Amino acid sequence: MAKKQFKAESKRLLELMINSIYTHKEIFLRELISNASDALDKLYFKSLTENKGLSKGDFEIFITADSENRVLSISDNGIGMTKDELESNLGIIAKSGTLQFSKDNEDAIKTDEDMSVIGQFGVGFYSAFMVSSKVEVTSKAFGAAEAYRWTSSGADGYSIELCEKESPGTEVKLFIKENVVTEDGEKAEDYEEFLLEYKIRSIVKKYSDYIRYPIKMECVKRQKKQDSEEFEEVKEIQTLNSMVPIWKKNKAELKDEDYNEFYKSKFHDYTDPIARIHSKTEGTATYNALIFVPKKPPYDFYTKEYEKGLQLYTNGVMIMDRCGDLLPDYFSFAKGLVDSEDLSLNISREMLQHDRQLKIMARSIERSIKNELKKMLSNEREKYEEFWKEFGAQIKFGIYNTFGSAKEGLQDLLMFSSSSEEKFTTLDEYVTRMKEEQKNIYFASGESITRINALPQVEAVKDKGFEILYLTDHVDEFCLQMLVEYKEKHFMSVQSADLDLETEEEKKEIKKKNKENKELFEIMKEALADKVMDVRFSQKLKTLPVCVSGAGTLSVEMEKVLSQMPGDKKAKADKILEINANHPICDKLQFLYDNDKDMLKAYADILYNQAMLIEGINLENPADFVMKVADLMTK
Repeated sequence: MAKKQFKAESKRLLELMINSIYTHKEIFLRELISNASDALDKLYFKSLTENKGLSKGDFEIFITADSENRVLSISDNGIGMTKDELESNLGIIAKSGTLQFSKDNEDAIKTDEDMSVIGQFGVGFYSAFMVSSKVEVTSKAFGAAEAYRWTSSGADGYSIELCEKESPGTEVKLFIKENVVTEDGEKAEDYEEFLLEYKIRSIVKKYSDYIRYPIKMECVKRQKKQDSEEFEEVKEIQTLNSMVPIWKKNKAELKDEDYNEFYKSKFHDYTDPIARIHSKTEGTATYNALIFVPKKPPYDFYTKEYEKGLQLYTNGVMIMDRCGDLLPDYFSFAKGLVDSEDLSLNISREMLQHDRQLKIMARSIERSIKNELKKMLSNEREKYEEFWKEFGAQIKFGIYNTFGSAKEGLQDLLMFSSSSEEKFTTLDEYVTRMKEEQKNIYFASGESITRINALPQVEAVKDKGFEILYLTDHVDEFCLQMLVEYKEKHFMSVQSADLDLETEEEKKEIKKKNKENKELFEIMKEALADKVMDVRFSQKLKTLPVCVSGAGTLSVEMEKVLSQMPGDKKAKADKILEINANHPICDKLQFLYDNDKDMLKAYADILYNQAMLIEGINLENPADFVMKVADLMTK
């Protein structure tokens, strides 16, 4: 039997495939099962078009694992191949018989929903050489009298010979490589695992669970002996795959329990999802999607190790376990899958080429998730608030991280605690309740609602009857900065120096008083050095003697957040020390200005540190503050 050589180009490609193209060796089984499925599809199509009297129930894929002889076989009763087809399809690498079949029968395949041939490149078969020292393909074409066997040990060439085979179809027999062992006796490459029942089951379940034909294997089953409490092991033929994916079923056939059980088993969660999206989209990009919103984040959700993405299938065969390109970061909590026939895959079918269809699908999925969340917010408020507590920070970070470009789709999903009964409120609800004379949407930042309510500026805003949004997450204020405004209402921090709550008469009065005490404030500013950019009297304070306000885009609260981040350079807010113009402390400051300017400087430092403590900011030198207070107490 003469051995034939692969063409030079094919030989180099085969060597490349064995060593480089596929990331995971287990992919070989997915490829061979997909080829078998294509062969069954071709015969099914031939039966339909030529009235051969075959039905889908007649077809199957069978896996046999012979551990003793290290042989794994994948067989089908499909269309089979003639000698010329073996030569053409397997002797020339990257020539896909399936692709040619699809082109020749394109119109008929499009009209038959049960047809979905998979192969595109004609290279998947050769992934078998990653785990095999030799591959035998025995095939008998449907309607042919003779069968042929194609044999190859890799890049050194192949042979084709006449052989015996009773029924049409193809059997691919893999002679599994020996394990590679290190000098220490450790397994560097474990090829033997591909002969184990549990491993074969897991690979089929992972990649080929939704192949439309049954994938069968003789499995060992442990059961009780008849009339005995003892157990015995028996062999029986089992179907390893589910065949019909839940996402291709009619929604009317499915119950909540069906979706929930699928979600929990597929995505390893113990709780039911809080929402789901089951859709079929046709048009520029055609795909089925089944997406879930979990009730709780996974344990690693807020770590660098967490990997976002949806499972990606093409015609029921899983291509990627997590396709991150299908989800924006702010919806990274979503779990689910997408099944499409329109994807442009790379040669290994492990990665996507970044094409137009993928981008269209991603935009459509993003809209679907937004719409589902908006529907939940409108119709199931308690459920949405439950979702918000777990994943709200992700939505807010999405607005900040996209520099506001995603705000149009996300701003109506935002919720914040509010001084209106201290419940969650949306921005739309806030604006709807605004007083007629109210110009801004007011917010206050702090570690907790209790700490925020203790801020001296909050009292003034509440006295006006204005509602305040409580920002207690680090990302909140950054998020609102990117929004800038909502429904033509600007966001205004109650901790801003430009709060502008005074009447015109109060403004004139405080302006006059500040002008009269200009020199007093200069002394205090000098004492505080670069800690503040200004010191002044204010009408906004009601009870407390002092507060510190932000004068620029970086607020005092944002400075506090940024200061906790790693790095030597710390951002500093432009601060203004504001003193309650109606508090007795003003008289004391005036007295010190007239009689003891050194003590006035000490008072300036004490008042500044008091204001910082009110804001919840750690003092730079608490010991010095304590000494100055103690000094005053002993005089």
